[in-house]
Amino acid sequence: MTVSTAIARLNAADQDFARHLDHLLSWESVSDDAVNQRVLDIIKAVRERGDAALVEFTQRFDGVDAQSIDDLILDRARLELALTRITAPQREALETAANRVRMYHERQKQDSWQYTEADGTVLGQKVTPLDRAGLYVPGGKASYPSSVLMNAIPAKVAGVAEVVMVVPTPRGEVNELVLAAACIAGVDRVFTVGGAQAVAALAYGTESVPQVDKIVGPGNIYVATAKRHVFGQVGIDMIAGPSEILVVCDGQTDPDWIAMDLFSQAEHDEDAQAILVSPDADFLDRVAASIDKLLPTMERAEIIEKSINGRGALIQVRDMQQAIEVANRIAPEHLELSVADPQAWLAQIRHAGAIFMGRHTSEALGDYCAGPNHVLPTSGTARFSSPLGVYDFQKRSSIIFCSEQGASELGRTASVLARGESLTAHARSAEYRILNEKGN
Repeated sequence: MTVSTAIARLNAADQDFARHLDHLLSWESVSDDAVNQRVLDIIKAVRERGDAALVEFTQRFDGVDAQSIDDLILDRARLELALTRITAPQREALETAANRVRMYHERQKQDSWQYTEADGTVLGQKVTPLDRAGLYVPGGKASYPSSVLMNAIPAKVAGVAEVVMVVPTPRGEVNELVLAAACIAGVDRVFTVGGAQAVAALAYGTESVPQVDKIVGPGNIYVATAKRHVFGQVGIDMIAGPSEILVVCDGQTDPDWIAMDLFSQAEHDEDAQAILVSPDADFLDRVAASIDKLLPTMERAEIIEKSINGRGALIQVRDMQQAIEVANRIAPEHLELSVADPQAWLAQIRHAGAIFMGRHTSEALGDYCAGPNHVLPTSGTARFSSPLGVYDFQKRSSIIFCSEQGASELGRTASVLARGESLTAHARSAEYRILNEKGN
């Protein structure tokens, strides 16, 4: 197999740099009309025919010889069996990662709060976990036990009573690592269905699949499209684009390390994006040489090659200050600050899903076991969104209690504002409670 790279080289000093960067970053998760219509048809069928449609689609799309929905349900005992079927090192790694993820997310948990004003008025916020969350997990040969941990554990930490997992098993291929991760993470029920039909079942419920309040987890274009369509009926985590990494380096890190860090995202798929930004032109050359040297040694070399050649880049900047400016412009999913003193630059980072500090902190550690969530905003959405966390599985209700005096005082203010909006019923409702001034 012959592989070669022709990674793009950009220079921030060039007059047309901004245009070239925008073109490099452009990516649209747009479903074509055929995909969109197919997903709508699947959702409609599941809503109308429930379990029967799930069985039919699973037979058709996954090649599973299921006779009834009972053939597509895995109970807790089956998850526990998976723990005995994986190797001891695999179980230890899963449990170590789960403990670290749980410990980190425990710190995110929000509690209800109240305060009392001088006149006895009480204001506050009641924090309540979702009743039920749905977790979509890719299946078959794809093995993403880490995604099970990252999605299920925050839900359980938040206090979600039931986590329902859907995972396809194409041609009956069951991934024991995924099931073991589900067991460790506390998943309550598992259905071996996938695709748009699984999303529809979670959103609307069937005779066997319970309706959930929120759907999280990655999937293909059919899953992403279905999540778009059911949003509003249920909550969703995000519509994720291809994985991406941006490395900012001062030129002093081993170029082989940086090349492999770029590969770690490029190997996900051909649309993944890997970018290096540095003020050191010679260092960019050394990393380019490392890429060419190491690429033939990679098992997923063809995927990496297409990713690097199609969406990768080595960007030269004036200095580290400009490197940070470019990083904020890109707003990457993963940002590595591979520099001598990352803490010195941290305050200037405004937009990034996760920030990996220093030369020894590879992005891969965050994917599996560091603790923070690896479900992160992509495609520049780190400008306005955050990693998946406990807060995504909690909702907040405002608490308002007015004493007699408090209702009277607030009523005067509300009356003026309501009448200014010509909402007389609002005004009179407030005025009725004004002491000694019962509304007319």
